[in-house]
Amino acid sequence: MKTLILLPFLILLTILATSAQSDRPILPELLVSESGQKITTSTEWEEIRRPEILEMFQRQMYGMASPDFAWDMEINLVEEERSALNGMAIRKQIDLVISRRESSHTIPLLIYLPSEADGPVPVFLGLNFYGNQTIHPDRAIRMTENWVPTRIEFGITENEATHESRGVRYDRWPVEWILEQGYGIATMYSGDIDPDYHDEFHNGIHVLEQGIKRESHAWGTIATWAWGLSRAMDYLETDEDVDEEKVVVFGHSRLGKTALWAGATDQRFAAVISNESGCGGAALSKRKHGETFEVINRNFPHWFCEAFHDAREEDIPFDQHMLIALMAPRPVYVASAQKDDWADPVGEYLSIYHAGPAYELYGFETLEHPVPPDPLSPVFLQTGYHLRTGKHDHTRYDWMQVVAWVGRQ
Repeated sequence: MKTLILLPFLILLTILATSAQSDRPILPELLVSESGQKITTSTEWEEIRRPEILEMFQRQMYGMASPDFAWDMEINLVEEERSALNGMAIRKQIDLVISRRESSHTIPLLIYLPSEADGPVPVFLGLNFYGNQTIHPDRAIRMTENWVPTRIEFGITENEATHESRGVRYDRWPVEWILEQGYGIATMYSGDIDPDYHDEFHNGIHVLEQGIKRESHAWGTIATWAWGLSRAMDYLETDEDVDEEKVVVFGHSRLGKTALWAGATDQRFAAVISNESGCGGAALSKRKHGETFEVINRNFPHWFCEAFHDAREEDIPFDQHMLIALMAPRPVYVASAQKDDWADPVGEYLSIYHAGPAYELYGFETLEHPVPPDPLSPVFLQTGYHLRTGKHDHTRYDWMQVVAWVGRQ
């Protein structure tokens, strides 16, 4: 009888213990090298530990391009309109033509800059999901001619973009407001780099890899997208209207994962912003909360390298706080949504919290507590964070916080 009375209590204790363990997972040591050396200076971080962590992620998760993938890039300015959007913007459309041997692949880049700026301006650079034409109703924006995910409510049928899709993502891309804050905005369609479906890597930029054997650590689609962001950075460094030392890479959801990896692999990006990137992005993997390795690899086998397909959270020698730390000492910001449990807001916060010791090597103040702040209470440190009310989305509130945070850096 006593056992029956105690049973519900014991079950409750088990649930609470499991929850506590999930909130405080045992993480790999951030500042201890593979040889056991404790990292105590920024120099040791940059020369010893950071390269070790970067290689782990390259070989066991995101993958990397083959050393035999030797390519050239030609920059073609397709259009420059210095009186766009009723005179408030400079609009530029550029083709980044990547070539190898006899083949080439073109990635269109769209840029809006404030026309009244006194000099070069800082720029937000990010990928979009359905084509450049979706971010604004400006009819001068060229439509993608590549494969697009079908979405009937966007007027996208049979995987082809249509004029009906113009501006359908305008709510996520407040172009005029960003220009009014003194920033430019640059974007590319992710599918113009590599379409977001699995066909054994025979499309997109991978077409140029013909004749190169794919290894188990060969790059997946997320790494390919990040590589594309670096090619956009190559161009932005040449644009006299752009302050190339103040290019902020950002992304939402799977493109938030991409922004983090781009920031990790390319230190030219001045700051990095991840919006609700979840598993494989900002969220700690070892919590196994929301989307997991098994689920993400089953649904999106093309995102990561083949070596990652059989990975188990409890076995990997790294976690996403180490990915966040690869940005140090550059500013990094993680945004979560209260009702986006699939992306694990707690895990996203804990990841940036546990990345703190790398930033402390440079003398930065970092997040003090392992408990996330209340919703709508942003923290504007070098490792910034906010939790928004609502569901998985990229909203004006998110933009307002990151623009305010960037302005402080």
